[in-house]
Amino acid sequence: MLEARSVAVIGASGREGSVGHETLRELVALGRFEGPVYPVNPRYDELFGHPCYASIDEVPEPVDLAVIALANAQLEATLRACADAGVGSAVIYASGFEEPSPDTPPLTERLAQVAREAGMAICGGNCMGFVNVERGLRATGWEEPAELLPGGITFVSHSGSAFAAFMHNDRDLRFNLLASSGQEFVTTTSDYMAYALGLESTEAIGLFVETIRDPQGFRAAMRSANERDVPVVVLKVGREAFTREMVTAHSGALAGEDGAYEALFEAEGVHRVESLDEMADTLALFVAGRRAGPGALATAHDSGGERAMMVDAAAAVGVPLATLGPEATSTLVALLDEGLLPINPLDFWGTGRDAGEVITGSLRALVRDPNVAALAFGVDLVTDDADEEGYFSCFLNVWPETDKPMAMLSNFAGGIDRTDVARIYSAGAPALEGTLTGLAAFRHLFDHRDHRALPPLPRTSPVADDLRERWLARLATGGAFSELEGLALLADYGVPTVDAVAAATAEDAMSAAQRLGFPVAVKTAVPSVQHKSDVGGVRLGIDDSTSLEDAYSDLERDLGPEVVVSRMAPRGVEIALGVVRDPAFGPLVLVAAGGVLVEVLHDRRLALPPLDEARALRMIDRLRIRPLLDGVRGSPAADVGALARAVVGLSWLAHDLGEHLEALDANPVICGTDGCVAVDALVIPRTP
Repeated sequence: MLEARSVAVIGASGREGSVGHETLRELVALGRFEGPVYPVNPRYDELFGHPCYASIDEVPEPVDLAVIALANAQLEATLRACADAGVGSAVIYASGFEEPSPDTPPLTERLAQVAREAGMAICGGNCMGFVNVERGLRATGWEEPAELLPGGITFVSHSGSAFAAFMHNDRDLRFNLLASSGQEFVTTTSDYMAYALGLESTEAIGLFVETIRDPQGFRAAMRSANERDVPVVVLKVGREAFTREMVTAHSGALAGEDGAYEALFEAEGVHRVESLDEMADTLALFVAGRRAGPGALATAHDSGGERAMMVDAAAAVGVPLATLGPEATSTLVALLDEGLLPINPLDFWGTGRDAGEVITGSLRALVRDPNVAALAFGVDLVTDDADEEGYFSCFLNVWPETDKPMAMLSNFAGGIDRTDVARIYSAGAPALEGTLTGLAAFRHLFDHRDHRALPPLPRTSPVADDLRERWLARLATGGAFSELEGLALLADYGVPTVDAVAAATAEDAMSAAQRLGFPVAVKTAVPSVQHKSDVGGVRLGIDDSTSLEDAYSDLERDLGPEVVVSRMAPRGVEIALGVVRDPAFGPLVLVAAGGVLVEVLHDRRLALPPLDEARALRMIDRLRIRPLLDGVRGSPAADVGALARAVVGLSWLAHDLGEHLEALDANPVICGTDGCVAVDALVIPRTP
């Protein structure tokens, strides 16, 4: 499909402005395609100098690609005719919509079945086709730029508008392939990625996706991308579109529809962006080819106000700013006008005396500092009249002197002089077009470095085979788990749990409390109650026999006689751990701010199992409540290492047993100075 040697255009037209006409014009007049082209339309004898055929059956040879520029009602018969004629692949512009019929599969499914039976690749439906810039093959029915210079970016989009917008960019983003994959009847984003990663020219991949239709294929493509060090940048839309309406476990509610993508992207090192502008800046920085080493970001400015704006924006985006070393500081003191501080971010503009020397020297001092991993020259890229002392010249003086990532970063895209900034493009350097999006691009650059530095994951479970098999057999029954059984499952997988005893009478509860030692907690153990706090089923800090008798009496009266008596955990930060099963991606591990407000705070991270301690720490470090674990207002720091080890244990539980688990909640897990301990467990097996 993407390297077709011959193309038929079904629905070719001589009517200007029609999709059939534009498809032929793009293919014949604008592209560099040199193979046979076969217009198909019974109303014409020839189009664009090529003989026109009444049907695909009359084309004198099997073709590699048929571009179908027809309405939905004609799609099924046309695609079957293509399959019968030995056509290798097709582009389908139309959506495949038809009114539902109770006795007939949807048209989209019937089209996919035809293609699969014939072994055909399909671009679409509901798409704008593709342009293989490297091959000069344009299979699109909409007017695109007359000249497309080949480059190192592959862009695959479920949005036709985003596909067209990137093709029309005026900032020197160059592509080897752009594909509007649409609804992906057969051929998925993963297939386009696999193709792109087989091209030597591919330096970065950009994706605009609504869903990943082939999770395993996507993960395989990402493994290839990581082996080749090809960054993958994704704009995933639709995270707020749906919610799960029937969710029993907190973990499921917290994961939501988007949790699997968060976990997938974190596991595979995918760079998730929030806008097309951020996508463009990130791709521009990556295809410049330079990778970040140790250290953080340095920025240089000609404005104290914009310097202050950069500090605020860096904090908002999460980009670390470098602290300059003594050599850079000393150099800047000698260069800068009196009153300007030799710090990062740097405001270098004083009186304008010897401007070129000051600016170039400042950039050089920053980029040579060992604490600096990358440099952003944060000035507005307006018309640059002063050639020798101008910003573009100063930047280009330093650019070839280092292999560290550098970029010019404009705070206002609307003020950029496209003619002058072309000097940056011609040097192979990136120009970023927004404060927040440009800084986010540097964050992605650092994330790429950090992800590639992670150690390989262990391949074998730390739990003994017989123990794992026992729990697999138990979960496979689908029978309900008690809290004590859930705690035992966690403990067997290395998650510390509180000592607890079941009781069904006041005497049993008293005996349990005396054995465990006061103070204790008493919780209802009635099987129908899953979230005990929601029904007033928890009594904490019971420190004597009288209080225990009163607590048990209340619970027995309101909820029933079954209770669990447990030792009170030490004070600490409440964390929620969990496992939730996603229909497409399988089990996910959850770490969140815990306690009774777990769903209100919605402060969570998700990951695909298994994890090691380094990856578990990355999850914990990205929680908004992370500073609480370091101790606040005089409280001691918690044992974060113990929490990370508990997350690792839970991840292996999810890896080994996840296909038999619908969800698991360990909430709260109390994280204190001497470790962490799970004080409650809810296990929901999958229905067999």
